Amino acid sequence: MFYFKDIEFLWLLLLIVPLVFLLKNKNSAFGSIFSKDVLRKIEIKNKRLSKRARDILIILSLALVIFAIARPQMDNGEIKVKSSFINIVAAIDMSKSMFANDIYPNRFEFAKMKFFNTLEHLKSAKVALIGFSTQTFLISPLTEDFHSLKFLAKNLNLEYLSLKGTDILSTLEAAENLFDKEKKKILLLFTDGGDKSDFKREIEYAKEHNIVIYIYNIGTKKGGVIEGKSGVLKDKKGDIVVVKRNDAIKELALQTGGGYLNYSLDKNDIKVLTDAIERTYKAKDEESSIIKDTKELFYYPLALAIVLFFTALFSLPRRRL
Repeated sequence: MFYFKDIEFLWLLLLIVPLVFLLKNKNSAFGSIFSKDVLRKIEIKNKRLSKRARDILIILSLALVIFAIARPQMDNGEIKVKSSFINIVAAIDMSKSMFANDIYPNRFEFAKMKFFNTLEHLKSAKVALIGFSTQTFLISPLTEDFHSLKFLAKNLNLEYLSLKGTDILSTLEAAENLFDKEKKKILLLFTDGGDKSDFKREIEYAKEHNIVIYIYNIGTKKGGVIEGKSGVLKDKKGDIVVVKRNDAIKELALQTGGGYLNYSLDKNDIKVLTDAIERTYKAKDEESSIIKDTKELFYYPLALAIVLFFTALFSLPRRRL
């Protein structure tokens, strides 16, 4: 089936009508600029084609250019395409402790940067993004559109949030809902570990629902302070609150068969986790999708337009005997 992809450009053919009258007019636009003697000297001599023939070729070349702009295509039917993906839910900690300044500029911004690095290393994966603290926020469902994911993550902001505490269990429940009937359930956490020392409930839930957890732990053992608009965060006694990295969360990753990594300034350190995921969970389940098989034809009228245009402007050299 033949059709035009951008058929609205065919309206430009109406411009050819005034062009026909313009070319018929003996007093051309050049006549108002140059004198007859000068015009006679600069005019291209073409003894092989008449002036009328050249005008017709110019009009035809213009029409063909318009046809090319309208993108003629040939529909060759539909093609069934099979593709394989690993489904991953990435979760970024949005609790108050992620404001800590022991990592520049703070833990939350560093987590977003590491999430961007993760997307750069993943080759055949669909990724969902959620934010969590005591509550869980869906930012994006599973998608292979990493450009949109980066845009959404880049615009995440904790400025207007004041969420204390980290509920990992609710994050696991949210991830389970996103996975639905998926067999390979991979959860990638960007967190400072929260303030719990025992993750037995989370480990039991993850094992029960076959969720494998990979953790990128952000923070330092020395810890940092949380700076706000009113100054450094203090407790009820007036002492400055120092937030340290919680390494106890490492058991959550190891007990569920996942992987664990402490933060570093190496841009490619996250590749250790992504490589482990792709090596262990190779995409086996194929998804089928239907796409249209179309063939672009614009280059045919465009090439013919160029040939006609130059034929109209230049005469072919005569062979001398």
